[in-house]
Amino acid sequence: MRVPTEQELQADVARAGRIDAITAMLNVICRVTKMRFAAVARVTENRWIACQVRDELGIGLEPGGELEIETTICNEIRQHGQSVVIDHVALDPHFCRHPIPAKYGFQSYISLPIVLPDGEFFGTLCALDPLPAKVSSAETFGMFKLFAELVAFHYDAQKKIDANAALLVDERHNADLREQFIAVLGHDLRNPLAAISAGSRVLMKQQLDDQSQDVLTLMQGCIRRMTGLIDNVLDFARGRLGGGLSLDRNAKEPLEPTLLHVIDELQTAWPDRMIDLSLGAIGRVDCDRARVGQLVSNLLSNALLHGAPRAPVRVAARIEDNQLAIDVSNSGEPIPAAVLDKLFSPFVRMSSEPHGLGLGLYIASEIARAHGGTLTATSSPEETRFMFRMRLAAAGLERRVRRRAG
Repeated sequence: MRVPTEQELQADVARAGRIDAITAMLNVICRVTKMRFAAVARVTENRWIACQVRDELGIGLEPGGELEIETTICNEIRQHGQSVVIDHVALDPHFCRHPIPAKYGFQSYISLPIVLPDGEFFGTLCALDPLPAKVSSAETFGMFKLFAELVAFHYDAQKKIDANAALLVDERHNADLREQFIAVLGHDLRNPLAAISAGSRVLMKQQLDDQSQDVLTLMQGCIRRMTGLIDNVLDFARGRLGGGLSLDRNAKEPLEPTLLHVIDELQTAWPDRMIDLSLGAIGRVDCDRARVGQLVSNLLSNALLHGAPRAPVRVAARIEDNQLAIDVSNSGEPIPAAVLDKLFSPFVRMSSEPHGLGLGLYIASEIARAHGGTLTATSSPEETRFMFRMRLAAAGLERRVRRRAG
């Protein structure tokens, strides 16, 4: 059996000392049995420490006080796990010559082991008096047995409360760290990058030689990539550490301009690639347009990166079957089945993307989930397709029907 540390022992004693029910039990014991000393003790192989005490004899033992373990009968109880009940020491064949009753001067004594729900021996519930007392009766012994079980129950419950309180403190500390982490991502990293981006745009307007222009173009590409990485990490931190992605949903503006802006932005970043857009009449949809644009941007970036270089990437957005449906597809090598199964998990990267964080598709799936929608993927030698589906709100349907009827 592992010997508890000093810190653990003091925590045990303090925990039992905070249980008001133990105080009430000790008072009842003294009133019912007429014994004038009762205590709950934490007992180990080398320590006897009082947790709570009812002392009407003036012995002077207080909570936290200790007795030498070898001078207590509780040490024997710890060893054999059995109760000790003595009505009258002088008439007891075993204890009449025992040194411990003589040392402390008691004639009546009762002590029961306190065993916790997990089977661990905690200590003892004991009472004693210099005068004889009838403590071996079934009623008195039954009361002590019940009280010992109640002490174990209350101690175990208090220990769980203390553990939960410690977890709460840790969680509050972690929450503070999460807020600081998100603040660093949102401010301390973005602001310097924005300054670099602004500076490089100013330089690109100057009369520079071809080599300098190439360097600035490369810098702009790195800035865009770094901005995307920061946005992805920030969204990951908010989604997994900060309580989920936040949405600003409304149906005030049509969705088409947002999608067109995303396509134009990525076409500028990938001037040598063909993006084939099929855009149906979508109109106003109750969604966070910026987040839906981010979802499409992540999917389209993924398709441009992994698709066949000379084949177009196809984007189709429409309203069908009472749903907003957006598909992004590309030709090229199919995604392996083992990767496809965990494609929307964080930090999953394709072999052709050794330097990415593997967060783009995860964040796209979180955006879909936050909207109450789904994001799925299929992959074959002919085509890899990502499909976003979001059911439309009833109010949006009614507005669309009224517009068509008018």
